[in-house]
Formats: sequence, C-alpha cells, structure tokens
Amino acid sequence: MQAIVATLPEELGRSPETANTSISVIIPTRNEQDSIASVIEHLRDSGVREVIVVDGGSSDKTCRHARAAGATVFESPPGRGTQQNRGAAEATGDVLLFLHADTRLPPDFLEQIDAVLSRQGVSAGAFRLGVDGHGRGLRWGENMANWRSLYCQLPYGDQAIFMKAETFRRAGGFAEIPLMEDFELMRRLRKLGRIELAEATVRTSARRWRQLGVLRATWSNQLCILAYMLGISPHRIAAWRDARGN
Repeated sequence: MQAIVATLPEELGRSPETANTSISVIIPTRNEQDSIASVIEHLRDSGVREVIVVDGGSSDKTCRHARAAGATVFESPPGRGTQQNRGAAEATGDVLLFLHADTRLPPDFLEQIDAVLSRQGVSAGAFRLGVDGHGRGLRWGENMANWRSLYCQLPYGDQAIFMKAETFRRAGGFAEIPLMEDFELMRRLRKLGRIELAEATVRTSARRWRQLGVLRATWSNQLCILAYMLGISPHRIAAWRDARGN
C-alpha cells in the first residue's frame, strides 16, 4: 500500500524538557473529514515526531484532508484494532499515542506523557476524560469513566492511550476484533505494570452520548464489557449492539 509521507519537524514547538521525546501519534479514521485537519494541525504545532492516519474505508474526503494537513496516510481494513496495529507497525517513535479523531489533547500533552511514563512500574497511561457539552449527565459520564480508569486501570480509547513502542509490542498489540480492542489491550498491559492517568484532561466529542443518551450509552458499554468477560464472541456482541442502534 502506498503512503504520503510527511514527517513533522521534531523540534517545532517543543519545550527544552521534551525536545528529546520521540512520539508517534496514530489516528484511526473513517469518515472524519470535518475534524481530521484541525487535529493534525494541533499536533503539528506541538512538535510531535510524526502523525500517522490509518483510514478504514472512508467515503468522504478524510484521507485528502489528512494528507493536506501533513500526516502520513495509510489505508487498512476497517476496525480500530486493525487500523491502530497498522499504524504502530509503521511508526518510528519511541512512544505511541493512539488518538481518536474526535478527541482533543491538552496543550501540555507531551510533558504529561513524559511524566506518566517516567514513573517506575508504569506500563501505559491515558488522560482524564472530558466530554464536550453541558449537562449533569455528561459530567456523570465523565466521572464514571475517570473513576474506572483510576481504580480499575481500564481507560478507553477516547482517553488517548499511550505507551512505549516496546511495551506495545510486548503486550501483543491490539486484538483485531470489532469492539473491545482497547479493553483487551488494557487487561494485558496491566500484567506488565500499572496503567496511570495523566493530570490533564482530553476533550472528546459528545456525539455518541447525545445520540444515545448518557444512561443508554453507559449501559450499553457495561453490557458489552459483561458479555465479553463472560466469553461471548466480540462479533456477536457487535452484532447485538448494531441491531439495537448502540
């Protein structure tokens, strides 16, 4: 497969403390033309080593916009696990940051990543979750996600998971399943060390929360986890979720 390679300037926008940080950002996409360019521009201005977009079959202008913004773009069969593994295989950074296209990182995310991964016994990290929008329901959803991440060490993909590339390989990468790929990787990473949260917060889109409603979205997630823990195939879980519009 061909790619448009555009490695970003390593020192652009970095503070002296993070000038030696080598971070590859991997973004799985599918029909994200409205957001992808602004995400890449923010990363470019922050001075990360490279931004890799792995597209899973977009029918819009996602790939065109990503290339124009300066990312390296690959195509892949759909599925976040498959797409993120492809990006990780192509990445050259010492640290991998997996970022959803509708999630915005805090301004000091490089320093935050350095701080977490420098702690002894840590295998991976993620950011605290913030959801765009107003309402008690969204704040409750944020609190539940952050409680789960802190005390169960199970952050999800919309919290911008990061780890050393070597650790990612030791853990075996993402399971290439239709859902729960982040949950499964976190379970394996916990065997290699602690998973800790950065002090800063990412901001993620509220579109799924708005579409389903906070309670329904939360309940759907918990049912998927329970079914997965009981040994039900991720393919069956995905079919059930899609049939219910979740």
